[in-house]
Amino acid sequence: QVQLVESGGGLVQAGGSLRLSCTASGAIFRINTMAWFRQPPGKPREEVAHINGGGETNYTDSVKGRFTISRDNARLSTYLQMDKLEPEDTAVYICSITTDPAAVIRYWGQGTQVTVSS
Repeated sequence: QVQLVESGGGLVQAGGSLRLSCTASGAIFRINTMAWFRQPPGKPREEVAHINGGGETNYTDSVKGRFTISRDNARLSTYLQMDKLEPEDTAVYICSITTDPAAVIRYWGQGTQVTVSS
């Protein structure tokens, strides 16, 4: 059983910052990609950023230059530093990991709410 627990969400004014954390536990032999997704109200889930085992990162265009993803392999954790937040960033942010090279086996956290007021 693999569990992902997110923390760090909350209410912030536009222009502010938040740092999300996600820690994995359970029967994990190896983590390949760690990612953050988000789901705004009434909209589909989208990938915000991911980081692979080699430390390479990728971001959706709307957050480039504002968000930074990182990982700590020893702590089985990933982080999302979010700066210059905008009301459009309001969403439930969900952590996800894959544990196989083909990214077939994926696990999800429960999510943490981020609300940005204008």
